[in-house]
Amino acid sequence: MNKQKGFTIIELIVVIAIIAVLAAIVLVNVTQYINKGKDAAIKGNLASIMTNAAVYFSDNSSEHGADFLLTTPVTSAESAITTAGGTPVHNGSATTQEWCACSPLKVTSTTVFCVDSRGVKEETVASTCAAQCPAAGACQ
Repeated sequence: MNKQKGFTIIELIVVIAIIAVLAAIVLVNVTQYINKGKDAAIKGNLASIMTNAAVYFSDNSSEHGADFLLTTPVTSAESAITTAGGTPVHNGSATTQEWCACSPLKVTSTTVFCVDSRGVKEETVASTCAAQCPAAGACQ
């Protein structure tokens, strides 16, 4: 009697199918966690713009919101937001210290995070950041 050792092709296909199903489940969860991390980065960078504004206007009381939005801390934060997959939008007043910065989030495509000169930090449902952060320089 000659017995062959090894797996049959059916057994190998079943194992591969099980591994593929488990990999698909893990991939979906990992993608959600990555997007949540990107959302946290976007919110953190927008919050840092708010902190930098307090320092900037304390040192430059005669400056305007439009001037502040051109400073290095703001452009650096906006670059980090872009790296995280966001699309930063900002508006500032040319005559007052009012400004607004906003970016859409990754987990829910209809959600944006907005910060402004009044101290508002809010996550809202909006079609675009332009609608949430108008030229007036305040989150709507």
